[in-house]
Amino acid sequence: MASKKGSDVQLELTEVESNLRQLLLDVAAYIDDAPAREDITGVKVPEALAKEKTVLRWTGGWVRDKLLEVGSHDIDLAINKMTGEHFGLKMQEYLRIPGNAEKHGLIDKNDKSSAKDKSKKIAPGLHKIEANPEKSKNLETATTKIMGVDLDLVNLRKETYNEVSRNPQMEFGTAEEDAMRRDATVNAMFYNLHTCEVEDFTNQGFDDMAAKIIRTPLEPTQTFKDDPLRILRLIRFASRLDYVIESETAKAMGDPEIQEVLKIKISRERVGIELEKMLKGPRPRMALEFIDRFGLYRTVFTDPTRSLPSDPDTTLFQPAYDFVESIIAGTADVPEAIRDILLRDADEKYLAWICATVMPWADAPTVPHPKPLQRPFFSAYLVAREGFKAPNRVCDVIASSLSNSEEIRTIVAQCAKGLRRPDTVNQANDCTARDTLGMAIRRWGPTWRTQVLFNLVYEVVLGRVSKEELLKFYAIFLTRLSKLNILDVDTFKPLLKGTDLAKALGIEPGPWMKDALDVVMAWQLRNPGSTDATAAIEAVKASRDEKTDSELPSRLASHFLQLTIPPFFPQNKPASDALEASRQPAPWKDPGAQYALDLLSWCIGALSRKEIEARWHLLVPPILKMVDDVDATWKARGCHYLGQLLESLRASISHDAASQQATMKQTPSEFLRRTGYHNVFAEALLPMFTYIPSLTPELEAVFLFKELFPALTTLALLLPVESSKGETRTQFLDKILREGILSPLAHFPTPSTYPELATVVVSNLQVVLGHMGIESVKHLPSIIPLLSNILQEPFIVSHRALTVSTLAALQAIMLNAWPRIPGHRGAIMMGLSLCWGRCVDEDVSTQQHVGEVKEALPDTVAMLDTVMHAVEESELREQWQYEKRDLVETSPLYEGLFEGCKNSKA
Repeated sequence: MASKKGSDVQLELTEVESNLRQLLLDVAAYIDDAPAREDITGVKVPEALAKEKTVLRWTGGWVRDKLLEVGSHDIDLAINKMTGEHFGLKMQEYLRIPGNAEKHGLIDKNDKSSAKDKSKKIAPGLHKIEANPEKSKNLETATTKIMGVDLDLVNLRKETYNEVSRNPQMEFGTAEEDAMRRDATVNAMFYNLHTCEVEDFTNQGFDDMAAKIIRTPLEPTQTFKDDPLRILRLIRFASRLDYVIESETAKAMGDPEIQEVLKIKISRERVGIELEKMLKGPRPRMALEFIDRFGLYRTVFTDPTRSLPSDPDTTLFQPAYDFVESIIAGTADVPEAIRDILLRDADEKYLAWICATVMPWADAPTVPHPKPLQRPFFSAYLVAREGFKAPNRVCDVIASSLSNSEEIRTIVAQCAKGLRRPDTVNQANDCTARDTLGMAIRRWGPTWRTQVLFNLVYEVVLGRVSKEELLKFYAIFLTRLSKLNILDVDTFKPLLKGTDLAKALGIEPGPWMKDALDVVMAWQLRNPGSTDATAAIEAVKASRDEKTDSELPSRLASHFLQLTIPPFFPQNKPASDALEASRQPAPWKDPGAQYALDLLSWCIGALSRKEIEARWHLLVPPILKMVDDVDATWKARGCHYLGQLLESLRASISHDAASQQATMKQTPSEFLRRTGYHNVFAEALLPMFTYIPSLTPELEAVFLFKELFPALTTLALLLPVESSKGETRTQFLDKILREGILSPLAHFPTPSTYPELATVVVSNLQVVLGHMGIESVKHLPSIIPLLSNILQEPFIVSHRALTVSTLAALQAIMLNAWPRIPGHRGAIMMGLSLCWGRCVDEDVSTQQHVGEVKEALPDTVAMLDTVMHAVEESELREQWQYEKRDLVETSPLYEGLFEGCKNSKA
């Protein structure tokens, strides 16, 4: 029987509520006037009940909130004689009748839509929500939306039990039976739409509301066993309404048996929904205090899908939610910067409470991932994901807070310490600097505020450092971020796009760009005045020789050398033989790794000599990996990068001439000698001169020698001209000449057997001779016969490049060793004259082919003639004239050979 107090209470309905009440009453009248011949939903209704008039009541939360004068946008409708789904279908049927929808102002009277379409506009969809007793979802309901109100439809019911299962069987019941099975007396009152009276069938609802008490209508232990989720619902209502929980109800909430049922039986999604409503309600701390007081922490905040490696440290729970409450409330001991910066809106406050809930799991061991290569799970993350089914964004905040925890706490402490004591700042990693702080926040991501708060709460509840000191540290850190204008740095856009950066570096776009753009962003943060993308591009392009105030190229190079390139050159165990070496992983050979080699080349060109020496340990290993490879092609590429590196060192000599005079220890030559790398490079490169046919295909050898000679020549030029400590430049050039020129050419059956390789060798002879100067005289007995023999080969003229290179080499030897040339003029002229004769004898059709050779031969003879005229002995000069005349007299064809000589007609 309903309490008489309800008849004295009059609820003031809003206009929408009044209109909805009238619509529902009209539907009820329609049902009573035209009763259905059969139940269209298939649910059996007791015969006596089916004969009753339809009675409608608004129930539960709407009545409670109305009595508390709190607005509500959702209403539960209880029907006495049919299911909610059946009533909803009848309402749709009623609204399809012409004029009914217009009568209630649901659609415009001029709307020409069909009756069915009109009903869809009025109540767009009727959804049936099935019961799930196994998860304590005992009620089957139907829901729709009409007049802007979310309307749940359900029949009055009672619960019955059998001996087999504790899951209740739902049957049609009376209003009193329905009220008594509800979770709380204050939620068990009805509003009768027909009488407009509030009905309190528990006879306790009004009294409990007046006393601000939460209690169950029936005995609480059985109530909670029937539906354990009611425990959390009552905690939510108590915290929302600021009510106390009645003692017997509270005692039952702490029953371990009931808590175990709640842990296992209730859907964790439903647990999560209740928890979210608590934490987003007006008194989250009160809700968490109830959970703590009733010993529910391990029940609510757990992972029911697995056995976690440790228990939570529940002693941290109360300090955590108390401290979060103090921050949100803005107590006097909490600096304003912490509250204002970390808790800007309702969502960040909700996440703060989430942090408090999982704090007892913060130090729990991680749980291995099912996939061995994946990072293990944090226990706190699993509790959120599986325990209360937090959405991904919430779980990710927890995981990020823990994975970034060490860095966050370190940076906060070092920033505060550095600002207090500037003399303690580590210049290599200045945690007070805009770029260091800004890039850290970008690493932490858009949820960095919650992550910082999580770690503040963690440090406070752990108690290793005083709360007062921690609050100062975090306030100093946050104030510094605000002063540097980087609170929103995670949203800053880089001046350069990845494609812009790739174009500026001259390198194909690839995966390297993402991290490289971070380097650009760090430069942006150090230079807040730089807002022009063009200036950033020019800064990247600036070479080491160009005067620029930008450190961006150096920063990029350091990043590439430390992080981007090394993974492609793993440190393998030393191989015992070439076969084993060839089997070791070599990621740099992958076609997709070309960008790493391009970046290596760019770094060499971008760094100054001082920077090269500082990063030597990063530059050399990748190069030596390629140089030591068994494949001649990769050896050649290694030689190319090594030559580029050595040339960068050598190019710095002229730029640093003044400083070198002041201190010889700074010269590249001394650097290589002191580190021992000159010997390392020489021992790696010189043996490559054995990579010649027939063991090595000619084309591979040509590719290798083209890169090998420049690298060795530059290595020679980095040696001192004179030295008492080790090898001199000339001595090393002697080695190159003997091992790289004389030995390979002597190994060939004839130089023209491998003309392309011989051309490369002879071409580099000119370069070596040029650097040796007069010191080359010692090699005349070997070089002159070699070059002369090449010119005497029967088919030499058909190898134009080799012939021209040989003539150029003869000119180079005469230019550098001219005082000793007269003694070798016979061998020289033998080669020149025979080669000339073959040029003259060539068929007319091949004149174009030999034209360049015919031009170079007289020039070479003319140079020899000049050398001979410079000889002091007159007899030797006269002898030379006779020799020329005798040659011309043997055949007039030789006249053209002496066109450029003095007294050529003599």
